[in-house]
Formats: sequence, C-alpha cells, structure tokens
Amino acid sequence: MTTMDDVVAAETVLSRVDGEGGRLVVHGLDLEDLVAAHGFEATAALLWGAIDPELGDLELGDPELGDAGEVARALGSARARAFARVPAILAATEDLAPIDALRAGIACLAADGDRAAVVLATAAMPVLLAAAFRRDRGLPPVAPDPALGQAADLLRMLDGTPADPGRVRALETYLVTVADHGMNASTFAARVIAATASDPVSAVAGAVGALKGPLHGGAPGPVLDMLDAVGTPANAAAWIAAALDRGERLMGFGHRIYRTRDPRADVLKAALAALGPRDPARTALAEAVERAARDALAVRYPGRRLDTNVEFYTALLLEAVGIDRALFTPMFGVGRVVGWTAHVLEQRATGRLIRPKARYVGPVPAGDTFRAAANG
Repeated sequence: MTTMDDVVAAETVLSRVDGEGGRLVVHGLDLEDLVAAHGFEATAALLWGAIDPELGDLELGDPELGDAGEVARALGSARARAFARVPAILAATEDLAPIDALRAGIACLAADGDRAAVVLATAAMPVLLAAAFRRDRGLPPVAPDPALGQAADLLRMLDGTPADPGRVRALETYLVTVADHGMNASTFAARVIAATASDPVSAVAGAVGALKGPLHGGAPGPVLDMLDAVGTPANAAAWIAAALDRGERLMGFGHRIYRTRDPRADVLKAALAALGPRDPARTALAEAVERAARDALAVRYPGRRLDTNVEFYTALLLEAVGIDRALFTPMFGVGRVVGWTAHVLEQRATGRLIRPKARYVGPVPAGDTFRAAANG
C-alpha cells in the first residue's frame, strides 16, 4: 500500500526529527538544551519568532536567553479573553469529553488577524481544558491569572489553588518537550488547513481533531492502565510475555520514526526524578515494567529497536504532577499548540495549497479503456 512516509510535504525551520540517531532539534537547539534554557513562553517566542519576528507586535527579546516577558504578558491577557467565552462554551459542550469540548471551544474563538489568532488559540487551550474538567466534576471554572505563566496558571485553574513550584517546573518541562516534533499527524492536518488560506483558529481546531485519534495522541493514558494491570514489579516479566503472546502492543514502547530511544523519554524521565519520589512504589513498578518490556522486545524482535518512547514517561510525569489520566491527550495539545501555530504561520507564508494526488484503484466503466492511475 502506498504511504506518505518518505514524502517531503514542506520545508521547515522549526524542528528536525532524526529517527536513526534518536535526536530532536528545535530551531537549532537540541531538545535537551531547549528544555534547560527555555520555559513555555520562551519556547513560543523561539518558534513564533522563527517565522514572524513581529508577531502581535510582541517584543520577543532573545529566546536564546529565555527572555519572553512580552509573550508571557500577551498569553496572560489572551487567557482572560478566552475565559469570557467559557460560560457559552460549557453550555454547548456539557455532554462532551474534555478533548471534544476543547475542539469545540477552540472552534468558537474569533480573533482579528493571524497574529492575534495564534496568541488566542494558544492561550485558550489551558483555559478551556481546565474549565471542562472542573465542569465534569461539578465544580465552577476558575478564572485565569494573567500574571502567571501558562503552566502555573493551568495547574491553578485545574486545582483551584496555586501549585507548588516543583509541579509547575515538571509540567512546563513536559509542555516544552512536546512543543514541536516535525511533520506529525496533527501538525500536518494544521498545515493542510492553513494551506487553503483558512485562519489559524480553524487549523488548531483541526489539529485537535487529529490529536484525538488513538494512533497519535491516545497512548499515555493506556500506559497507566498497563501499569495497573501488571500490579507489582515481580509480575512484570510474566505479564509482558503474556501480552506479547496475545499479540498486544505494549503501550509506551516503539515509535514510527525513532529507530532508537526517543530522546523525549529521557528528558521526561529526568523531570520525573527532579520532581522527587511522590510514590516510590509506583516508580519501582514503572522501572520493572520498562526493563521487562525492553528485554522482551529485544528478544522477540531482534531486527528492530523497540525502545521506550515519549508516552511512557509522559504518563508517569503527568500522573506525578497530579493530572487526571482523562486529560493526558488534550494536555499534549496544550504543549503542541505552540508548534501547530508556528507551522500554520510558516505554511501561510508559502501561499501554496497542499494538494497531493490519489491513485484510483476502483472499478472502471464497462467497455471503457480508462485505467487506474494517479488522479487529481
């Protein structure tokens, strides 16, 4: 079957995924260096500024030094504007899961111009997610605090109280780690929409729809389900072997692109260690499962390198931060929206429609000489 795996759909200055070398470069910075020097707002400044240095008339400062004060203020102000839409959005999405409410809520936004839309869509993600989550638990939404950073304000809006600095740092590391990752499914969806000259809000809404699919954004939650099923470290090897015998996929291992260890896994593992041992028994179980899974996969698939991927330590880190597993997929979008919006700006700058061909392999008219071919 024909796939687009090796088709170059765009040229980008935003990120490069080296699957063979296990390396992720984000606008000239290795992921490890990006996380060490940049918070969420500085990462937004880096990626948006790579395409549009005058974005929203913001003074982006020097992203290399993490100077993103104007970006932080713009996002804080936009969170307040997004919150004004929350009552209407919650009323219209009362029966929807958080990610569906997020998709619908993003689609309800309106901004004057691409730059304002990019900032508003990015700022709205944590506001809408927190409001939908609290609504589902019978709690009122919490208004954002424009003076806080995006990660700190998200935790505050979820919990109703300020978060401790350790949790904020851990969540911010996660959001930066997943901010951009080449031409993944949701980013491609956003670029296709942007290529029609549609607006950034529509592109982000489409990206959220792509993210919902379990083959793209749905794996972190099942990692915790797997750990729950294993139960104890002593049971890890037997449980893994039985799962593989049944032909089941091990959640959190292997990647479509990486042929070695996913570099994001190590960054998030380090962030989990820095957060401290919140649940030593859970950590011991996760380490036992990781060892058992890697050993078993190496034996069963000697010709393939199926190593730990980003979902494994995403699940553990977000659980340790206190994020409900029902929010794992939309939480990914809170970080990736920075990449989506940067790609939208980059695609819009080309002015070209993305229009691939399909090869027709269906029936032909009777008695006709029409042949299956690539058709527009």
